[in-house]
Amino acid sequence: MEIIHQKTIDTPLGEMIACAVNGGICLLEFTDRKNIEKQLKSLSKVLNAEIVEKEHALFSQLEKELREYFEGKRKQFDIPLFTTGTEFQEKVWRLLREIPMGEIRTYKQQSEFLGNPKAIRAVGTANGINKIAILIPCHRVIGSNGALIGYAGGIWRKQKLLELEKAILF
Repeated sequence: MEIIHQKTIDTPLGEMIACAVNGGICLLEFTDRKNIEKQLKSLSKVLNAEIVEKEHALFSQLEKELREYFEGKRKQFDIPLFTTGTEFQEKVWRLLREIPMGEIRTYKQQSEFLGNPKAIRAVGTANGINKIAILIPCHRVIGSNGALIGYAGGIWRKQKLLELEKAILF
């Protein structure tokens, strides 16, 4: 059976679980996120692999890039990612990675960029099941009324990440 490597990483916003396979980082979530166990089981099932607490070559790069990000020295991530989603989810996640740091978009804008203005809920759902927090910046998407909504890591973290990114740029 294949192995998914897992490690716990400390960040200024709390502990995160990182998972990696040879293709890249396949999960990065706050340990207190609701449904984290469900996400881990789903990942294990989709990849037909066992999750094992074990070092992986990508973890040192991940920790370095996260540290630089939280120190305000990194504007984009170079680490390879390995995503597991439907065609639609993959499109949503690619689009998220195109949002420049310091910018925000609404779920409605994201659905329009995808060419399907009525897919606001579907975009929100895809954002919500993104397994790679921060690196796939779903925190940069807000409600049409400007409200910080829908962040599984906690709205307070979404706020902190957006403030951090504004500070990096200005």
